[in-house]
Amino acid sequence: MSNRTLKLNSCCAYILPLKKRKEKKENLSRDKGSSRSRLLNGIMAEEPVNVNGFRELARQTLPKMYYDFFTGGAEDQYTLKENEEAFHRITIQPKILVDMSSIDLSTMVLGYSISMPVMIAPTSRHKLANPSGEIVTARAASTCNTIMVLSISSTCTLEEVAACCNAVRFFQLCVYKRRDITAKLVQRAENNGYKAIVLTGDSPRHGRREADIKNKIIIQELKNVEGLLSTKIVTDKGSNLDALANQTRDPSFTWEDIGWLKSITKLPILIKGVLTHEDALKALEVGAAGIIVSNHGGRQLDYCPPTISVLEEVVHAVGGKVPVFLDGGVRRGTDIFKAMALGAQAVLVGRPVLYGLAAKGENGVRRVLEMLKEELELTMALSGCSNVKEITRSHVRTKHDRQLLSLL
Repeated sequence: MSNRTLKLNSCCAYILPLKKRKEKKENLSRDKGSSRSRLLNGIMAEEPVNVNGFRELARQTLPKMYYDFFTGGAEDQYTLKENEEAFHRITIQPKILVDMSSIDLSTMVLGYSISMPVMIAPTSRHKLANPSGEIVTARAASTCNTIMVLSISSTCTLEEVAACCNAVRFFQLCVYKRRDITAKLVQRAENNGYKAIVLTGDSPRHGRREADIKNKIIIQELKNVEGLLSTKIVTDKGSNLDALANQTRDPSFTWEDIGWLKSITKLPILIKGVLTHEDALKALEVGAAGIIVSNHGGRQLDYCPPTISVLEEVVHAVGGKVPVFLDGGVRRGTDIFKAMALGAQAVLVGRPVLYGLAAKGENGVRRVLEMLKEELELTMALSGCSNVKEITRSHVRTKHDRQLLSLL
């Protein structure tokens, strides 16, 4: 064997192990990648431990356009963020050594008994979150024995939702320029067993939701006005939501017009969107059966106050004459407790329900409601309240309270 052959064989003997080592390294890399992927999938599949966990599942599930539609607020989104942050500035003052062997979370809303002081807020277009839409949301509300407020902008008709289950339902109303269409919607709600009308009063025009404008979101047809009103509006200015709302809704509707609304229905009317002492008094003057303290989830006027920060002002104005409810920023059982301590009879939740719907359908909505109920029960137990009537103003301390105490 020549020297050259020996050198070649030595070379090959060295190259082959290198090749094998390279293949082994690539296999290890693939295995690590698979392990990482399995780990990430495992994290994604983890069951949420609170309602905020459903938001991440919804983000993973929904197209970005739809996720942005549900999560977004108006302009700088200051009010959107403050709705949640304002709860964090309120502390709970617990009472200890109280008998907590039995806790009752049930309450009454307009004469109807519900299992907990939590209702489902009116939110639009549930079919963007789940193909079954508002029908499965209503079923979850029925299972949890609470009230769902159906949005006028639902993607299932009010008749379909009424037929899907036996539950107490309210109908949310925006007044259209064509009053005959508004009257027909109210009559349909009454004929199909809805127990109250929730009049949205904070939307003479559509709030500027910049994520929807950037995404150029195009809405689905609105089922409740199908055959009554054209919602096929084309615009070259981004989202067609602005154009639809501004072209169909009546910006001239005022407090004086509530008399007309009362004349066409026997149903009690709750007014949603009250944020001030003055408007609370006006709501009483026109005969509202209840008030919902709401800023439309931070989707209308940015830099208006977070709802929990003005709840007590509205409660004091009303003086117990009608029930006051709160909508906006509720994400924890402690939030519900704080709202009730400041005078709310119950709260309404919107986005968490949509996140649950997007992530896990009917079971997701049910689980969101159950989580809030479980957290509220624990908060009550640890605060010394065996039923919701025992939750009082003395159980919370606001920033204003702390400022007053510092002066003593």
